[in-house]
Amino acid sequence: MTTIVTILTQGYADWETALLNAAARSFYGIETKFATPGGQPVTSAGGLKVTPDMAVEDIDVTAIDALVVNGGTAWSLPDAPDVTDVLVAARDAGKTVAGICDATLALAKAGLLDDISHTSNDAENLPKTGYRGAAHYQDQPSAVVAGKIVTAPGTAPVSFMAGVLETLGLKDGNLEFYLGMHAAEHKTA
Repeated sequence: MTTIVTILTQGYADWETALLNAAARSFYGIETKFATPGGQPVTSAGGLKVTPDMAVEDIDVTAIDALVVNGGTAWSLPDAPDVTDVLVAARDAGKTVAGICDATLALAKAGLLDDISHTSNDAENLPKTGYRGAAHYQDQPSAVVAGKIVTAPGTAPVSFMAGVLETLGLKDGNLEFYLGMHAAEHKTA
């Protein structure tokens, strides 16, 4: 069975991976699991309390298909969790690695964005991580898929969902319909 593990932190942004995990689990039958630093319960920006399935430190990248890092203010703090080892291990194992909003800081810190096209909340968001990928930054409002790495600004949960599912081989008419349904709200008259 295809498995997605989403990393959550204290104060995570509820909306950024909710659509991805809901569509993956309910529509595509993908197993969705959640991990936090130390396996501790966390509370979202909106007050949703989550008891995780595992600690970030216990993620076995050989047993998953995608590792998703949910955004939130924790990633921009000086004591942000360091998830470099698991991100690099997932990438090196050929797994999808995805980050949205400030979670792109974790991908940048891990060196995953140095040589590929990517995006974030804005171009000034990433340099403080020490990354060297500024030449590959794309300033756009939707997700960027580069091989099996997916990045998106926090305002793009729909294209982020589509990008992650696409890397899992699920780009089909059903996904296009789902995208159209969620994008309908933003069509101009």
